[in-house]
Amino acid sequence: MRKKNRIKKNEDFQLVFQKGRSMANRQFVIYIMERPELSEFRIGLSVSKKIGNAVTRNRIKRLIRQVVLEEKDQLSSGKDYIIIARKPTSQMNYYEVKKSLLHVFKKAKIYNRN
Repeated sequence: MRKKNRIKKNEDFQLVFQKGRSMANRQFVIYIMERPELSEFRIGLSVSKKIGNAVTRNRIKRLIRQVVLEEKDQLSSGKDYIIIARKPTSQMNYYEVKKSLLHVFKKAKIYNRN
């Protein structure tokens, strides 16, 4: 992901947590906050140490980034998204992660209308 599409600062994360809305399924929680001044969307990832060791957490983040990369044209711009992985994701393969993330995206209604 490009630098302008990432959320890295703690203040940005906290702002989205406090002012954004959330949607969840068993594997993921997604927080969404409107940012009309942005021309593109930004993504922040959070994978807790409870999920596993560093190798497992980094693997999960790679899988989530890949799904977002494939779906970036469908996601609404001008928003900040924070995706939080839950415990079951440590046992999932790429296709299961993609199916679960697409489910939560549709549930949160963040796809562009074509």
